[in-house]
Amino acid sequence: MDYVLCWGASWSYREEQIAWRLVSLLFVALGFRRGWSAGKALEVVGNSLAPIAAVVFIVGAGGGFKQMLIAAKISDLVGAWATHANISPLLLGWGIAAMVRIATGSATVATITATGLVAQIVERDPTVSRELMVLATGSGSLILSHVNDAGFWLVKEYFGLTVVETFKSWTVMETILSVLGLALVLILSSVVH
Repeated sequence: MDYVLCWGASWSYREEQIAWRLVSLLFVALGFRRGWSAGKALEVVGNSLAPIAAVVFIVGAGGGFKQMLIAAKISDLVGAWATHANISPLLLGWGIAAMVRIATGSATVATITATGLVAQIVERDPTVSRELMVLATGSGSLILSHVNDAGFWLVKEYFGLTVVETFKSWTVMETILSVLGLALVLILSSVVH
């Protein structure tokens, strides 16, 4: 896969990996220059990788879940059902993302899964706006943040809230954003074609 940079140069995946390795080497070299031991450099690098490991795991799990559903032909069933049920693809994308979010607690997994399931509908139906589908699935993935959501715990801890207070504030706010997002997408879909 090639990336096109702002000045028009092409940058391949291999070149990107080399660049990141050089940045890492530069970081460690600067650490040694500041008097770090090899143990200190290893500690800093290890501590910086720990937070990203959860994100990589969640995204990987979401992608795996999506691929499992696609391999099981669930996306074909959803597409056929949506066609026969005469339901708005945007509402369907929002609904799938919302159900997966409520079931798993992860907005990332909800977005990845819903996108995988409704992608064929968007490809088959040229009247469905890809941009509005992105907004619909993104809005659906926000609904009902609860105890399985890392964001729920971040808000609880940073603001010193109890679990009940976090439900009354964060969960309600996320749900309002989700429903208003859906409403805005449906309004825009009647204007944008």
